[in-house]
Amino acid sequence: MAREDNRRDRRRDRDEEPEFADRLVAINRVSKTVKGGKRFGFAALVVVGDQKGRVGFGKGKAREVPEAIRKATEQAKRQMIRVPLREGRTLHHDMEGRHGAGKVVMRTAPQGTGIIAGGPMRAVFEMLGVQDVVAKSIGSQNPYNMIRATIDALTSEQSPRQVAARRGKKVADILPKRDEAPASAEAQA
Repeated sequence: MAREDNRRDRRRDRDEEPEFADRLVAINRVSKTVKGGKRFGFAALVVVGDQKGRVGFGKGKAREVPEAIRKATEQAKRQMIRVPLREGRTLHHDMEGRHGAGKVVMRTAPQGTGIIAGGPMRAVFEMLGVQDVVAKSIGSQNPYNMIRATIDALTSEQSPRQVAARRGKKVADILPKRDEAPASAEAQA
């Protein structure tokens, strides 16, 4: 009997372990015209992340706002993606993402830059755990398309370790050698 209780406790601990933060990006009041008049509902867009490299977004519709947010949060948790981060604070390389008429450009940034990005993109970066990034949205200002374009770009990001594994090389062969460049410049002078 004690053994079963112990298993339940471990299972409960495992379920509570991934603690996610969530951010409500947009909420819309939508109406449906029916025979007796109009029925109002709400559509919510939520971004969820663990602030350590995992992020997801979801949308939910319901007659009440809290229910719509709950549905969106559940969907976001199911659709999470993992994004490799450099030094746990920025992106590995510059990238572009598209969805419909929405296009986003994201650039890696030096330490101390902060998150320079507009509304929905900022929510994605904060939930992802990025601290330094410069991003620009071009085209559609629709928050749904902006978030989808941002997620599209983030899925295409690759760490040096992934590139090295794909090419069958070592990580040191992939990365530029920073120490040798100043030394060779001093030797020439």
